[in-house]
Amino acid sequence: MPTPVATPVRRESPVVPVQESEAPCCVPSHGQESLLAGEAEALAARFKALADPNRLRILSIVSSSPEAETCVCDLSEPLNLGQPTVSHHLKIMVEAGLLTREKRGVWAYYSLVPGALDSLAATLSPKASR
Repeated sequence: MPTPVATPVRRESPVVPVQESEAPCCVPSHGQESLLAGEAEALAARFKALADPNRLRILSIVSSSPEAETCVCDLSEPLNLGQPTVSHHLKIMVEAGLLTREKRGVWAYYSLVPGALDSLAATLSPKASR
């Protein structure tokens, strides 16, 4: 004779109706600005340009230069990279709006775009409520 199998008793949770007068659980914050899609894409490109150790080192070298600029010829040795690789990294940083390029004769000099790093830092700082 087969042994009877006990079936578990299913208990239903009581459904509590939500009253329309109750506030929603997630209230949008008023007075705080959020990024628009285009702004987010532009910022993502800038952060992506910084998301490489060699590019961070380039940024460090350029920003710590006493002349506030660095020749492309002065970057290969400290980075232990070939000139084409350094030029590739510099191009990405120029396109992202982090560095500017000035051609002088056969050499190119790079400097920080004024306020570029401040604007990136500002996006990471909490916004004060108004």
